[in-house]
Amino acid sequence: METQKFNYDNNIVRAFLYATIVFGLVGFLLGLTAALMLFYPELPEFLFGTDDTTIKSLASGNIQGLINTQGAMGFGRIRMLHTSAVIFAFVCNSFFCGAYYSMQRLLKTRMYSDTLSWIHFWSWQLMIISVVITFLMGINTSKEYAEHEWPIDILIAFSWIVFGINMFGTIAKRRVRHLYVAIWFYMATWIAVAMLHIFNNLEVPLSFTSWKSYSVYAGVKDALVQWWYGHNAVAFVLTTPVLGLMYYFMPKAAQRPVFSYKLSIIHFWSLIFVYLWAGPHHLQYTALPAWAQAVGTGFSIMLIAPSWGGMLNGLLTLRGAWDKVRENPILKFFVVAVTCYGMATFEGPLLATKSLNKIGHYTDWVIGHVHLGALGWNGFMAFGVIYYLVPIMWRTKLWSKKMANWHFWLGTLGIIFYAVPMYISGFTQGLMWKQFNPDGTLLWKNWLDTVTAIIPYFKMRFLGGILYLSGAILMVINVIKTIKAGSFQKKVPAEAPALANIGSARKQGEGVHLWLERTPTLLSILAFITVAIGGLVEIVPTLSLKQSVPTITAVKPYTPLELEGRDLYIREGCNACHSQMIRPFRDEVVRFEGKNGQYSKAGEFIYDRPFLWGSKRTGPDLHREGGRNPDSWHFKHMYNPRITSAGSIMPRFPWLITNKLDRSQMVDKMKLMKNSFDVPYTKAQIDSANQWADNQSKAIVQRIYSEANDVKDQMTKEKTAKGSAYVPLEQREIVAMIAYLQRLGTDIKTTQVQTASVD
Repeated sequence: METQKFNYDNNIVRAFLYATIVFGLVGFLLGLTAALMLFYPELPEFLFGTDDTTIKSLASGNIQGLINTQGAMGFGRIRMLHTSAVIFAFVCNSFFCGAYYSMQRLLKTRMYSDTLSWIHFWSWQLMIISVVITFLMGINTSKEYAEHEWPIDILIAFSWIVFGINMFGTIAKRRVRHLYVAIWFYMATWIAVAMLHIFNNLEVPLSFTSWKSYSVYAGVKDALVQWWYGHNAVAFVLTTPVLGLMYYFMPKAAQRPVFSYKLSIIHFWSLIFVYLWAGPHHLQYTALPAWAQAVGTGFSIMLIAPSWGGMLNGLLTLRGAWDKVRENPILKFFVVAVTCYGMATFEGPLLATKSLNKIGHYTDWVIGHVHLGALGWNGFMAFGVIYYLVPIMWRTKLWSKKMANWHFWLGTLGIIFYAVPMYISGFTQGLMWKQFNPDGTLLWKNWLDTVTAIIPYFKMRFLGGILYLSGAILMVINVIKTIKAGSFQKKVPAEAPALANIGSARKQGEGVHLWLERTPTLLSILAFITVAIGGLVEIVPTLSLKQSVPTITAVKPYTPLELEGRDLYIREGCNACHSQMIRPFRDEVVRFEGKNGQYSKAGEFIYDRPFLWGSKRTGPDLHREGGRNPDSWHFKHMYNPRITSAGSIMPRFPWLITNKLDRSQMVDKMKLMKNSFDVPYTKAQIDSANQWADNQSKAIVQRIYSEANDVKDQMTKEKTAKGSAYVPLEQREIVAMIAYLQRLGTDIKTTQVQTASVD
């Protein structure tokens, strides 16, 4: 058979490798910043200016510097930027780097199109830069791991489709008949992410010249679709592609074959089938239908088997090669990565059980769990791949094996100092929230008591982040020195016999899976069916049946001012710290809704696009916030939380006090809600929206002035000083925010709730 000569393209691999390193450092720095702000919330004041004389500042002591940031350094924005940078910039770039390298060698061919490779690279980096800019500006949807607004969602889809065309085109022109296991995982990743991204990010733009959009799903339905996506973003962005890398790079580094081909088959198909069912375990004890919660729990428990199958297949690949682990830092990273994967995938199903979920959900336990996977599994796999590729592509030895070992130990200590304090913090939170005195009152009634108790663990977590980042910096130095010592090989000459055409029919005596491996089209179709089943069974009934979300007659749409306030709440990322979901627990009902005794009902969220149930409580739940505190309290709380709540770790929002509310799209928002989502606004209400908002804002300001003379005096002085440039308090953003917060939970006012018929 004719031997064909060709070249592997290392250039695209190098580009993604550089992006991985750069954005890895950015993601780690953002995470470290967010961790610092949880025990030093005055950080933005220190950097930009403050009127608090107890705080040292790099600025002149004028709070105008902080106001001028417009919240760019707010914790909510930094937190979502951190998660997006780590997931989409660091992990995805590391996957693309490893995939472009391994696919060419596994398929014995150059990538299908160099042009598509570079379109993919630059469109993905453009997306990342767009995310940074928009998130810092407060442009986001609030949906966890999917906070990008609709133009960026389109850009992600475009880049992903380009990658898919290039990948499947490369598979089509391969010179190896059977597809290796890593390729299976790459294909399933592409199929699942495309499906998840498209369906979760269906939204209606306010206009095609506006960044603002609203989810096509509302309330409970939005929550189910979002966590179907959110959990499986962990599955098919943070797990399956990295498993593909494990199946290629770990055997290569160990110079050993994969432990078990049969286990690979079982691992692959069972994992991609079971994962898609487990999303509802993020919504235990919420307003989600009980049957969906039960299904999520059941399949989460089942996830242990396929996950551990992959872990064991990876670790047992090193049989007979453990002596190399002592000498080879690359294998050290891989071993700890796979071990962390096993630990995280055992802990996750445990947290999905109702017994542990009621303690762990909304606490730092979940943060520790997530970062065990992110820092250990994703981070260490990426580091191992980088250390493997750089010496090969630059045709030299690693500059310092000792420095790589130092990176390994600093990273490992960083994981320990991060995860363990978060576990202790989470246990402390979950148990303190639920403790009662003998007389039936809450032992820790003041929420801040439960916050100050865990501050030491926040500081230990910050130390862990410093250790982890320090190791990554050592890696950067090592990589730069290695690159300088070597010579980059842009094109790698290779040769392989052409693939003979023997037809796609199954041959006599050929195993079913061997046949599937040489028929990628059928393999892709079966993989799509496998990943789609879970979503179809869980989501379609919930979306199609009105009975799944009964209507509560007392629940009315938001007023125009409240709708604007809700958008401000989303802009500032408030859902990063506050949930809006009171679960049916005695402690939560007593703590958050002592008057009415009402936990959250599904029918209360029918006008919430998107839902804002949250996934972490740094601050208290807000679903029954309306009427709990006077308007002036909210005004002062937003200006400086430590005025109203000594010891609070909430950031300041002084720009809300000074900014004029942009009402230019308020009427359009109401029209969109009515026309696209059947929200029952009348024509008269829409026509009088501005007057409606004026009346509500005037009433709020009157209450603020009657409750707080100091605020009234402040506004009077400002009016005198600014003259015609003065913006009345009624027209400022803070009033819309207060309107929204004071609305939360006020529709249900009695312990007897009438449910309207949906027939």
